[in-house]
Amino acid sequence: MSHVGAFVDRKQSMELQNISRSARSSISPTLGELLNRVGEAQNETPDHQVLELTDPSLEPISLPFVLSFTNLTYSVKIRRKMTFPTLFRRKNMLGAAADSVETDSNFFNTKTLLNDISGEAREGEILAVLGASGSGKSTLIDALANRIAKGSLKGSVTLNGEALESRLLKVISAYVMQDDLLFPMLTVEETLMFSAEFRLPRSLSKSKKTARVQALIDQLGLRSAAKTVIGDEGHRGVSGGERRRVSIGIDIIHDPIILFLDEPTSGLDSTSAFMVVKVLQRIAQSGSIVIMSVHQPSYRILGLLDRLIFLSRGQTVYSGSPASLPLFFAQFGHPMPENENRTEFSLDLIRELEGSPGGTKSLIEFNKSWQSMKHPPSHESDRKRLSLKDAISASISKGKLVSGATNDTSVTSSVPTFANPFWIEMAVISKRTMLNSRRMPELFGIRLGAVLVTGFILATMFWQLDNSPKGVQERLGFFAFAMSTTFYTCADALPVFLQERYIFMRETAYNAYRRSSYVLSHSLVAIPSLIFLSISFAATTFWAVGLSGGFSGFFFFFLIIFASFWAGNSFVTFLSGVVSHVMLGYTVVVAILAYFLLFSGFFITRDRIPPYWIWFHYISLVKYPYEGVLQNEFDDPIKCFVRGVQIFDNTPLGAFPDPMKIKLLQSLSNTLGMTITSSTCVTTGTNILKQQGITDISKWNCLLITVALGFFFRILFYFSLLLGSKNKRS
Repeated sequence: MSHVGAFVDRKQSMELQNISRSARSSISPTLGELLNRVGEAQNETPDHQVLELTDPSLEPISLPFVLSFTNLTYSVKIRRKMTFPTLFRRKNMLGAAADSVETDSNFFNTKTLLNDISGEAREGEILAVLGASGSGKSTLIDALANRIAKGSLKGSVTLNGEALESRLLKVISAYVMQDDLLFPMLTVEETLMFSAEFRLPRSLSKSKKTARVQALIDQLGLRSAAKTVIGDEGHRGVSGGERRRVSIGIDIIHDPIILFLDEPTSGLDSTSAFMVVKVLQRIAQSGSIVIMSVHQPSYRILGLLDRLIFLSRGQTVYSGSPASLPLFFAQFGHPMPENENRTEFSLDLIRELEGSPGGTKSLIEFNKSWQSMKHPPSHESDRKRLSLKDAISASISKGKLVSGATNDTSVTSSVPTFANPFWIEMAVISKRTMLNSRRMPELFGIRLGAVLVTGFILATMFWQLDNSPKGVQERLGFFAFAMSTTFYTCADALPVFLQERYIFMRETAYNAYRRSSYVLSHSLVAIPSLIFLSISFAATTFWAVGLSGGFSGFFFFFLIIFASFWAGNSFVTFLSGVVSHVMLGYTVVVAILAYFLLFSGFFITRDRIPPYWIWFHYISLVKYPYEGVLQNEFDDPIKCFVRGVQIFDNTPLGAFPDPMKIKLLQSLSNTLGMTITSSTCVTTGTNILKQQGITDISKWNCLLITVALGFFFRILFYFSLLLGSKNKRS
């Protein structure tokens, strides 16, 4: 074995020297020119073949990437359960002067998830992290993928000996989550195509992106399922193994240098799991570093893996190749039977040691001595390794990173943060959202039906209202209910983002698109449906109820309804970015909208609201559209709503016969010194507005404020995404 190792070392040394000479000769052109060569090479790529983004003149170059991690340590604090004896003991401790100062240890236990983990992953190989549940597999993957906050993780992660900046890692790597987060109504081909639109730069033509997608479909073995929708519980779609391969495909569409996967084989049968790892092997051999966690690989899968790290309660108990496992455990004193599955034997032994009094301490110490004996410390390879900038430059020249780049002295600045400008991102997100909506028309249909039914009920309940005092009260009730209903019907927007939340977090975690692009496209796509709903509701109710103002009045009524839908949709969308559960979200929406209606000025006018609640009146979303429609209805100073004897309506005198009411008017006229007949106008629309306390804001300002509130909540939605979707452990 020593002769073989020496031969491999000499071979790697010669390769590194050749790479250094080749890279120096290839970096002379700018990276933009290299990308142009990549584009030219793609023009002649036939359909349905694996796309080789390669310049023939640079063909012999291999990509010498080595990801090293040293002394990774990560601990979390867990709140200790307090029992009654503990509480009494705590009380006694507080009484003693010596124990007056306490530390957090009285309330928290510290749990170490990673304890001094070191190792490396090389280009062209698959590094698999194994261990029982709770051993720290996913935590280690998160640590390497920069998904743990810097202040919490100790140790270092380097690529080619240089520290990895978070911005650079997002661009050159991809992370495949354990759950398959996909849009159910998109086909496999459409899903990969949208990923290509996000991750591949606009400098590549549509045909080249399509060629890349078709090549990837073949590489993933998804040709037979290319036109099949992903599916969910209510729609039959692709199989579990195909879903997992699609999840991998959307993250490797740009051919990343480093690929992280969190248990990509979980939940799959043995054949599907083997096919997934076989795909990962092809990805690694194409020039990537593949790092994945796996629970218990089969014998066939083990043959595809290059390096293994076994973890036990956050500590390394083995690190090396699968072929060395029998020798390792034999020297440890637990020889492995010939026909035994290596990983099953290893995991069973580790589990047995964990249950013993001494735990796995003896195995951990033996692994350290075995590693130092087998791999003595040497920095020779580090001196011969390509610098990170040179390696990335050579990688871009081979099409590994198909991004617009500049020939800059800084590695970070030579690779762009996002592949496309924000307007292209907006266009792609909007296209995907509309395609999803078109595939599920029942969602909009149900909402339209709810609006039409509500409008029909209101139209028949308030059919052709007159201008009597009762008619005035009925109009006020109609406006209050109509305006609040527009906000309540927007509650259906709540689950839209909640269903997309984790897809959004996965896509933005590695810079598929900007959060601002998502918010803007989300807003633009919602507008056409809101306009249609507004026209439907306004047309159903305005003429049937007999509202005033003619065509201009109808136009303003439509605008204020649309503004209400817009503000309500924005408000509910903002809440969906804050609240993570659908039922909790509905509870919050219903409660807050009820408060908005209470303080809108319908139940109690502004001058009657207590001073300590007046602030709620001015932030009420219902206040401004309610006041706007009232002004639209009653702002005519000539139109009369109470004449002569009608002043006795809604009073005990209203039951008297008309002759007696006329006599009362005559007596009232004599007392006041003015003539009041049965046809005299007593109350105009302006008087009604004053009675309702609507005098401070014009109807057009009410419209503008309602629209502005919609934009305000969209901005809050953006900040909720910015602050609430970091997707990192603390």
